[in-house]
Amino acid sequence: MSTDVTAKSPAPAPPGRSGAAADGGLLGLVLAGLRRNMRQYGMLIALGLIVVLFAIWTDGDLLLPRNVSNLVLQNSYILILAIGMMLVIIAGHIDLSVGSLTAFTGAFAAVLTVQHGISWPVALVLCLLVGAAAGAVQGYLIAYLGIPSFIVTLAGMLLFRGLTEILLKGQTLGPFPEGLQKLGNGFLPEVGPNTNYHNLTLLLGFVLIAAVVWQEFRDRRRQQEFSLDVLPTRLFLLKLTALVAAILVLTLLLASYKGAPIVLIILGALVVGYGYVMRNAVFGRHIYAIGGNLPAAKLSGVKDKKVTFYVFLNMGVLAALAGLVVAARLNAASPKAGVNFELEAIASSFIGGASMSGGVGTVLGAIIGGLVLGVLNNGMNLLSVGTDWQQVIKGLALLVAVGFDVWNKRKSGS
Repeated sequence: MSTDVTAKSPAPAPPGRSGAAADGGLLGLVLAGLRRNMRQYGMLIALGLIVVLFAIWTDGDLLLPRNVSNLVLQNSYILILAIGMMLVIIAGHIDLSVGSLTAFTGAFAAVLTVQHGISWPVALVLCLLVGAAAGAVQGYLIAYLGIPSFIVTLAGMLLFRGLTEILLKGQTLGPFPEGLQKLGNGFLPEVGPNTNYHNLTLLLGFVLIAAVVWQEFRDRRRQQEFSLDVLPTRLFLLKLTALVAAILVLTLLLASYKGAPIVLIILGALVVGYGYVMRNAVFGRHIYAIGGNLPAAKLSGVKDKKVTFYVFLNMGVLAALAGLVVAARLNAASPKAGVNFELEAIASSFIGGASMSGGVGTVLGAIIGGLVLGVLNNGMNLLSVGTDWQQVIKGLALLVAVGFDVWNKRKSGS
């Protein structure tokens, strides 16, 4: 029996399209894209589903302009901490001291402004310097003396909590000057004619949309120039449409209330700045290198001790900033401030795609993880869910996220 060697084999699918995607149209493209980019888009889709579900369960209360504004204000300091914590985790470390350090810097700001009458801009700078010093000390112990980050930051957690109690003498201290209060509760000023919307917020929203569209097309063009895989055109346009729609909805919601909170502008600047560093700067690539494979990074000439030192110094500065924001929002410094903030920041990072082994994660992922927790908290509060069940649900969310990371690694390694 002979074999017909001249028989034609099935033609391969065009580049960028699997057979299933080619047969399934746009839905097939979406499913294929999700399978290839599950880590990148999984939690973003989960965040969208959580928002939709709670919007339905709360009869739309979740998406009321006032509630959206409160959601930003209530979670801003956790998101700031999550950015720094994501860098720490990518580098292969952990920081348990950030909650206590936020409380300490808030107490230090209260002592400076309330008890000693120092102007709030000077107090703000001094608090950031204190945070940098605290992070530098911990970073030195970890990077140059080789003490595990878990032990150093656990000691820092106890140390800063005790210093907070000493500074405040066990009492709440406030109120803060009006300028400092705006850091946690202020909104952008109203400008221009009366349009029933906050004009400056609308302008910033449209500028952000234009920047996102330009950046997406720029990144796609650069990937094509280097012959890298890119999303199929229809899936790329679908992704771009979803991003623009999300920004537009958020802009309109904020503009129909009091406008964009000042802390949201600060947070946006941090996301853009740190996102650029982690994507494009040498320092960002070195953070990924030491977290992904430390021996290989050393052989490549990466100064791992210096990178680790600056990662923790940066975490100290962001913890101080978060401490100022939370103290300004409460308009007082409290010995109990910052409790469990470190756990919220760590959970946000892991839910946002960080890996337990280091070397994996993005700044945007930390923000998405923090928003998942924030929407869960806010939605459950609107539904009058008890704090006990809230803790259970958030714990399950963290387990699912880490379990997904483990499953994804096993699948990719098989």
